[in-house]
Parts: sequence; structure tokens; C-alpha cells
Amino acid sequence: MNIILLGPPGAGKGTQARRLVEERGMVQLSTGDMLREARTSGTEMGQKVAAVMDAGQLVTDEIVIGLIEEKIREGNAAGYIFDGFPRTLGQADALNELLSRNGAQLEAVIEMRVDDSALVARISGRFTCGSCGEVYHDDTKPTKVAGVCDACGSTDLKRRADDNEESLKTRLMEYYKKTSPLIGYYYARGDLRSVNGLQDVEKVASDIAAALA
Repeated sequence: MNIILLGPPGAGKGTQARRLVEERGMVQLSTGDMLREARTSGTEMGQKVAAVMDAGQLVTDEIVIGLIEEKIREGNAAGYIFDGFPRTLGQADALNELLSRNGAQLEAVIEMRVDDSALVARISGRFTCGSCGEVYHDDTKPTKVAGVCDACGSTDLKRRADDNEESLKTRLMEYYKKTSPLIGYYYARGDLRSVNGLQDVEKVASDIAAALA
């Protein structure tokens, strides 16, 4: 099963992707993670990524598609979760072509809907473990021991510099401008499934499981 998780920054895509990885044996293909991994891999594609990033340029869609195709051709997963890609209609078309030529297809697109004002409150209190990626919140999910990750015991807890109201509004505007057309695109294809991303983590996971049934 191959799925896309769609939603604005802070909608909880990463949290739900990790659950799908643990519970279903799927592989999360996060654009940022793949670029960082490729940059230090020493492969031909990795050298391209390093050259572009070192020059301060934006990585092209062609490179990202190439990285995704490398992962899919490994063929050792129960399915893939596309997180952070596609972001545009052009990328969506490119992903469809990639899956088709590798004998695969997209089964569902999960849209995690959120209210912007509630999202600001969620984001501004968010912090993550730099070691294992576990996500916490000052109010709704604090660590059991202050400054220590519940999952791995690391003390490397971080907050994103742009996890504040002003930055979030800018990021939301960018998301709606570029990514919102994908909602209509996948609805027209019959792939779209919507869940309320502001519910508690367990309820969101349950709704996603029902959408994928």
C-alpha cells in the first residue's frame, strides 16, 4: 500500500507516519530525510544532491523523484508513506509516472484537516527529540521527566526556530498557495480521504486506519 499524507505544518503527519511504520511495516519517505541521507551516501545521486545543496540552490523535482525511485526499487517494504511530497500538481503527476513505471500505484491520500488558530496553539508549544524524532508539547504531551525523552532517554530536545505564530502564518500561506490544489486533484481522482487532525493522536490513528481499510 502506498499513501500520501497531506496537511499543513504541525498537522501531525510525522506522528501518524511513525505509527504506520511501526504497525504496518511501511517505509516513510520524507523528502528532508532522504536529502540528508543522500548527501552523505557517496552515491552518484548523493553527489548531485550535495553539489546542489552546497551551492545553496534548491533541489530539483528530478532529483527528488530520483531519490524516491531508488527507495521504491529496493522493494523491501509493505508500502510507502509519502511525507512532504508531492507539494505541487507537477510533482503529483511525476509521482504517478514514477509509481506506474515501477509497477506500483497510489492507494490513498490522507488529508489531515486542521483549524489554523488551533494549529498555532499546537505548534507554538511543540518540541522534538533530536535523537529519535519523538514529538512532544508543553501542554498536551510533556515529557515525564523534564528535559529527557520518554522514548529513548536522550536529553537532546529541540524547538524549531520557526515554531512561532508569525513564522507559522507565513508557512501556512505557502502551504495553502502551493499544496491546496492537490486536495482538488486527488479528490477528482477518487483517492482523497479526510480526517480531523486536531483530535487526539489515538483517534486520528483510528480514523486513518478506517480510511485505509
